[in-house]
Amino acid sequence: MGRSQETFNKKEIRNKKEKKRKDKEVKRLARKDNEKKGRLDDMIAYVDENGMITSTPPDISKRKAIKAEDIEVSVIKRDPDEKFDPIRKGVVTFFNDSKGFGFIRDIETNESVFVHANNLLEPIKENNMVTFEKAMGQKGPTAIQVKLLK
Repeated sequence: MGRSQETFNKKEIRNKKEKKRKDKEVKRLARKDNEKKGRLDDMIAYVDENGMITSTPPDISKRKAIKAEDIEVSVIKRDPDEKFDPIRKGVVTFFNDSKGFGFIRDIETNESVFVHANNLLEPIKENNMVTFEKAMGQKGPTAIQVKLLK
């Protein structure tokens, strides 16, 4: 007669899995019993007069009447007399000659702009003051027509 193929280790693993399955079932039943039914009133949030979120509805006596004409929604308008200069000034923060690219920090906006060697009118190095025009490249703003500021 052959020996049973069930070793002590296999029995222990099977018992652990069974215990884990039972614990999971107990937790699921406990969670189901403690669960409150989601009512619409429990899900509604209100905003009070100070802009804070509360669970109580606002007091109708504190309501203020506001005319639609008094609400101002607008975009800041630029002065039409102000000319937009497409030529920007900046400092070369990084430039790798071997790979042929770098970055220029715009002086006015402090924005970092990518520059490629194909867009250079003359050679540049790090910490050089340059003038450039900004255009949208494949991955964001790109400097074109880059030349040294004399």
